[in-house]
Amino acid sequence: MRSLAILIAAITLSGCSAMMLGGGSTASTPMERDRATPAAQASDSTLSSRVRAQYAKDPMLAQAAITVSAAAGMVTLSGTVSTYAARESAEKLAMATDGVKGVDNNITVNYEK
Repeated sequence: MRSLAILIAAITLSGCSAMMLGGGSTASTPMERDRATPAAQASDSTLSSRVRAQYAKDPMLAQAAITVSAAAGMVTLSGTVSTYAARESAEKLAMATDGVKGVDNNITVNYEK
């Protein structure tokens, strides 16, 4: 009898757990909520291209191995440059680019001897 009561309670409550945890709603998982729309992906790509274009105009950064990625106006810089001045210049140019809300500068400095 006790097993039957537990089984009935488990079946009854199993349908409620999805509602309590947000199941069935659109964008219920963090990954689904963070997934960018095609329009947002295009604007992120455009933003990355704008920053790279600024680097191409700068003699100190034109040949630098810098990777630029963007998401929701936030730009992430990575790669290697030969001086701290180049690293700082890359960050300043990215920040000055129209549409950039913030910069995460992960560029490393590798002095060549």
